[in-house]
Amino acid sequence: MSASTHFRPAGGFVGDVIPFEQDGTVWLYYLLDTRDPRRPLDREQGMPWAAVTTTDFATFTDRGVVLPSAGPGAEDFDCYTGSVVTDDDGLLHLFYTGHNPRIRTADGDVQVVCHATSAGDPAVWTRHPEWTFGALDGYAPEDWRDPFVFRTAPGEPWQLLLAARRADAPSRRSGLVARLVSDDLVHWRDAAPLWDPRRFIAQECPDVFQWGEHWYLVYSEFSDSFQTRYRIGDSPEGPWRAPEHDTVDGRAFYASKTVELDGERHFIGWIASKEGERDAGAWQWAGTMAVLRATQAPGGALSFGLPRSVVALYDDARDLRPELAPLDDADGAPGHGALDRYAAWLGPEVPAETLLVAEFDIAAGTQACGLLLRAGDDGEEAYALRLEPQRDRIVFDRWPRGTTGGEQWQIRGDVPHAVELERPVPLAPGRHTVEVHLDHDLCVVVVDDRVALSTRLYDRPSGRVGVFATDGEFELVRLEARLRS
Repeated sequence: MSASTHFRPAGGFVGDVIPFEQDGTVWLYYLLDTRDPRRPLDREQGMPWAAVTTTDFATFTDRGVVLPSAGPGAEDFDCYTGSVVTDDDGLLHLFYTGHNPRIRTADGDVQVVCHATSAGDPAVWTRHPEWTFGALDGYAPEDWRDPFVFRTAPGEPWQLLLAARRADAPSRRSGLVARLVSDDLVHWRDAAPLWDPRRFIAQECPDVFQWGEHWYLVYSEFSDSFQTRYRIGDSPEGPWRAPEHDTVDGRAFYASKTVELDGERHFIGWIASKEGERDAGAWQWAGTMAVLRATQAPGGALSFGLPRSVVALYDDARDLRPELAPLDDADGAPGHGALDRYAAWLGPEVPAETLLVAEFDIAAGTQACGLLLRAGDDGEEAYALRLEPQRDRIVFDRWPRGTTGGEQWQIRGDVPHAVELERPVPLAPGRHTVEVHLDHDLCVVVVDDRVALSTRLYDRPSGRVGVFATDGEFELVRLEARLRS
């Protein structure tokens, strides 16, 4: 069993996750990224599928590699994202993207749809290279990936969705969710695209599911920003409308797909690592597995929070409010006396793995307030989760943000917070709850069990917790550090 509630394999990283539920156990297949430093053409083995299983999204059993690379000469040298389904006879079908850097067109590497089957063991697969197929006419052969297979009801034809591009369109507007249909999961025929928004380069990792009267299309994009988004439809044909806030998380959480377990829908993706394991490092592809629990509003919009089983693990609560001390002559009562200034209150150091729960009763007109994480003794250097009621958003910030030189005025004051780490959330005056799941260098923030923001904390592995206010006030109703008992 994995000790962390966020799985990462020894010696590797988690890429795109492909969830599949069987008899109450969720198989979380994933692309195993070993970060092999050799050039692709120098490698003898490409990317495999590995897997972990879980029954609660809090504990995981590592199943190792389940679909290895087919070797240097195969179309599936690299085994990329796909899906798993069970047919009416109980046979399991695994669809995945095949890629080989040795097979190219003038415009890039070719991607194909590959197929494997299993008699029932989700860890044992037989390849069927005779069923492999590439892009149909009119589609770019370099982007023909992430096959997602489903059907709208038993007995209906199977549908296969693909992250694809039109061959004759400008690149940024060429991405669409292509669709094929089949009666036997082997022979596929072209059908009208499921969604053609003329907006993105590609809609990666498409996923469709029904929840009550609504249908959902989930996808990840890297055109406007690196994020997982969703759309809502009244039928499996769409039209696919955007909710007011259509993102699942921020920049760090990517390539999420979904699965239902025990009546609840969960989104599983990865929190990206950063180059050099530094806060200022560039985001990398792949990282550590992460899970969010979705809830549904009456109009179909989704909210996101921590899995219930993860929260239940942290059942040893410590009230931190009595341990908060003011900084710089702040008012003695945390949250008060900051009507025309910045004020902060620091508490104790908390373990690297902690669930912090804070409840703020925010006064009208407050510009900002929030939590300091892993702060120094004077509160100057810290990570900050800043609630901004005037903008109805939460942002992740850190100080120092960086400099362009050694002079005082060369502080990166032009960077208001960590790039792409902001999330819209309604912050009307009144009570708001912030959960912060710290898992060593991982941080997952949830506001009001509604909005999630994930990131990495590399540079400061430890430090004190605190609260702050800017030009306003709040009542600190609760501040707890919860540990595993």
